[in-house]
Amino acid sequence: MDTRPIGVFDSGIGGLTVVKEIMDTLPNENIVYFGDTARVPYGSKSAETVTRFAKQNTRFLLTKNVKAIVVACNTASAFSLDELQNAFEIPVIGVIKPGANAAAKASKNKRIGIIGTEGTVNSRAYEKAIIKLLPDAKIYAYPCPLFVPIVEEGWANTKVSYMVAEEYLSQLKEKQIDALVMGCTHYPLLTKVVDDVLEHKVKLINPARETALELKRILNENCIENTIDNSAEYEYYVSDNPDKFKRVGGNFLEHDIINIRKIDIEKF
Repeated sequence: MDTRPIGVFDSGIGGLTVVKEIMDTLPNENIVYFGDTARVPYGSKSAETVTRFAKQNTRFLLTKNVKAIVVACNTASAFSLDELQNAFEIPVIGVIKPGANAAAKASKNKRIGIIGTEGTVNSRAYEKAIIKLLPDAKIYAYPCPLFVPIVEEGWANTKVSYMVAEEYLSQLKEKQIDALVMGCTHYPLLTKVVDDVLEHKVKLINPARETALELKRILNENCIENTIDNSAEYEYYVSDNPDKFKRVGGNFLEHDIINIRKIDIEKF
């Protein structure tokens, strides 16, 4: 009956897809979210820089008395998770391992695709995690950088998104994959587009959903799940431009965002 909140951080707005899955999976849990909107994107930055940012984000969330931290950002999960887990005493969960596990289980022909930011794809984090589970798997990974601005512009189900998806996914269609990791927090909003372009022949893996299920398991395992059935409270913090976060973020959560504040993350 631990009522302390879950801490979630991301490079910006996209991590709200992870928050939405946590809300659905663990409706009693309070959540504190930090979006590093002043320093977004992380996907094109070095591992050293991303890790420094991730540690600052974690230190901020610890001031909110969180009981566990979810690294919603795929790039930060790829570059920084091990360091965060070693540096901090509470459970720290990334999105890579849960997504990789789900992909390995879903694939029947062991031909798996991965799409994500440049940083996530170049880190080969998903690829390495999948190969540990399926050593003979064939992995095909491609960055899809235009998907992020398309989603943030609210163009997720438009002709523009279909045209871009056709261009990006044409290479994967030739590889005969049967599972695809949607390796960026923005990509779940493009599920219908990607599914249509791949002609409904590929199992789409949403790491956000898998991460929420992994969080539930860890809270249970550590006996820190909140079992009080009441209205969970949500707090949102950003490092810049709360108005845009509030406007765009509502599309990710499918409801209005309230209780949002701007902070100086460099203090942490």
